[in-house]
Amino acid sequence: MSGEGPGRSEQSLPKLRLDELLDELQSRIDAARGTRDRVHSLLEAVLSVGRELDLPQVLRSIVEAAVVLVDAEYGALGVIGDDRMLSEFHTVGISKDERADIGALPSGHGILGELIRHPEPLRLAEISEHPASYGFPAHHPPMHSFLGVPIRVRDKVFGNLYLTEKRGAAEFDAEDESVLSTLAVAAGIAIDNARLYEETRLRERWLRVSSEVTSALLSGAPSADVLELIVEQAREIVSADVGMIAERVPGEEVLRPLLAVGLAAERRRGLVLTGQDGFVEAVLSTAEPVVSADIRHDPRTDPDSALWAGLGPVVGVPLGAGGKSIGVLLLGRAAGRTAFTDADSGPLLGFAGQAALALELAERRRDAEQITLLQDRDRIARDLHDLAIQRLFAAGMTLQSTERFVDHPEAVERLSRTVDDLDETIKIIRSTIFGLRTHGSGPKEEAGLRRRVSETVTASAASLGFTPALRIEGLVDTDVPGDVADHVIAVLGEALSNTARHAGARSVDVHLRCAEGELTLTVADDGCGVPAGVTRSGLRNLEERAVALGGTLTLGECRRGGGTRLVWRVPVAGS
Repeated sequence: MSGEGPGRSEQSLPKLRLDELLDELQSRIDAARGTRDRVHSLLEAVLSVGRELDLPQVLRSIVEAAVVLVDAEYGALGVIGDDRMLSEFHTVGISKDERADIGALPSGHGILGELIRHPEPLRLAEISEHPASYGFPAHHPPMHSFLGVPIRVRDKVFGNLYLTEKRGAAEFDAEDESVLSTLAVAAGIAIDNARLYEETRLRERWLRVSSEVTSALLSGAPSADVLELIVEQAREIVSADVGMIAERVPGEEVLRPLLAVGLAAERRRGLVLTGQDGFVEAVLSTAEPVVSADIRHDPRTDPDSALWAGLGPVVGVPLGAGGKSIGVLLLGRAAGRTAFTDADSGPLLGFAGQAALALELAERRRDAEQITLLQDRDRIARDLHDLAIQRLFAAGMTLQSTERFVDHPEAVERLSRTVDDLDETIKIIRSTIFGLRTHGSGPKEEAGLRRRVSETVTASAASLGFTPALRIEGLVDTDVPGDVADHVIAVLGEALSNTARHAGARSVDVHLRCAEGELTLTVADDGCGVPAGVTRSGLRNLEERAVALGGTLTLGECRRGGGTRLVWRVPVAGS
């Protein structure tokens, strides 16, 4: 028996060692299987985030895959904006109610900001022990373990992955960090692809809309409709809440909103912009888009301005034509929304160019319509003068010549009254002709008094049978006010018309003189003079015009004997 003991002991020792080896082998197999499963999960995660092309969905898939890979309870992906703060924050593990209770999303302070300032993997067993940590807001779930890694897109940090609360362990380990860093590399590629796809789709939309606008311009659509199309499409493509186009007021430092669409459009449409608004001034003075991340806190603007009420991010581009800014295109998002990016603002310049083209075409159409209107007025005035007035002259002279064949006093009185009515009708037509030829012309196009007097004298040749002599002295174009000039033309036309009807003159002298604070119009003829008892309604009108201006009218014989001399004299300032 004693000899058998040692034999059994020697047999049990190899068995124990074999069990240990088997256990170790099993653990390594389990570890290898776990590693294999984790690698498989990582590959699945990489493939899943690479399948999507819609950027928001890609970001959501990355967070969801990260939570599963490292077995975390909470996950988030923060997108870094141009101001080095978080512009977007996508979360997993926190319900909508919890998010509502927490309040505003983080902007990039504390531990989250630590990764922004130092874009390297960060692993913590206890968040509160890090120097950059200063606690969580109210209603935020408790969090202890933390793992964060940056996501780079083409060597530029796009954002960060944040994972908290490792399940089944006190903290994340080095393998979790390695797996998450690998996922971050794949995420950067997926994000880059999604952004390229998004930019391609955006360019296609801009091209499609640009073609639509061009077609509208070429088809002669009203400029207001084209501008509305431009603003509405631009607002839709860049996801803006408000769109406005404002044009410079010629000769003034103000802009009037031609069109406003979107949020509070009716109220904004009635506003007048001024170059004193720093943001608008910046847009007008550059050839590039001007962006404000939050117009409410932009030092260039008045925070109480009704123009920017309710808006946060704003982008503006100038409307250029002929090398100068003729207005602005403004797009704004509601307060609290994300700022406009380069991808949003870049294509707006081309769009603004089309808006400027629409305004330029509208101005050209207005000019063409004005020219057509003036041509029609000239034609009507010419027809009235050459046809209607001549016929009335002929009818009046026929009636006058008929009076001597009529013996009945009442018939003579009626004929005389009819002739006077014809004279009044001629004056009305002359006034209408004058209005047609002067109204509607701009100040630069309006003829001076010297030219108008010359044209009136030349026009009287048709009724007189000869052209009167004309002499003009003084600065009548600059020293005679416009209202006085209108009276001069009316008085001259009436005086020449009376001479043609009653004087039987063979010559007429017209003298206009502006000197020593006085304007004098003299019309002298060698006719038969003013018959006694002639109706003086026309002369009364001339006298009333003179008295209204503080002047006088005198009517008498010419010094050389015979004929009539009419002198119409009024004061003028500055001569």
